[in-house]
Amino acid sequence: MRPTPRKRQNNRAGAALACAVLACLLSGCTVAPSGTGSAAGGSGNQPSPAAPAAGPGADGQPVQATDSATPGSNAGGEPLANTSGGAVSAAAAAATETVKRTVTDTLTKLATGTPKPATAQVSDALTGAGIAPAALQVSQSRTPTGLEADAIEAAVLQGKDCVIGQVREGAVTVTVLPVLASGKCFVGS
Repeated sequence: MRPTPRKRQNNRAGAALACAVLACLLSGCTVAPSGTGSAAGGSGNQPSPAAPAAGPGADGQPVQATDSATPGSNAGGEPLANTSGGAVSAAAAAATETVKRTVTDTLTKLATGTPKPATAQVSDALTGAGIAPAALQVSQSRTPTGLEADAIEAAVLQGKDCVIGQVREGAVTVTVLPVLASGKCFVGS
């Protein structure tokens, strides 16, 4: 049985997600051990569920991991090791966080009025919010066969980070991933 256009769309979305995960894994992200036990009886190398994991900050001082969507942490909220060979500058981290807030606020406002926005609407909203068009990539809102896409994604290149936002039926999700080897955030044209 031949796959339907909707099935192909889901397969493409799954492939795109798999590529993003693979790119993150290939970039060398690993979980950093916390190095300290907790009062709750955690081992010296494993973060305890009772105590949030801590990792090195921009100035080498420990910082508390508070949000699983925080740049530099994995889905469990544990900090990722810095494999870039140098300290991450506080200015770069602050700039990425500012772009993440801008993308989140802009896409949330857009999704409130338009649960399934078109490519042009997302581009216009983000450039209107101050995102440079050269740093912006937006997925297509229609498939090659003319069907409406299940979700639309936008990516903003910010230094060595990609701030990626997705609007799916009015729900907005924003995350930060490393830039691909191509220097872009999306695979393909």
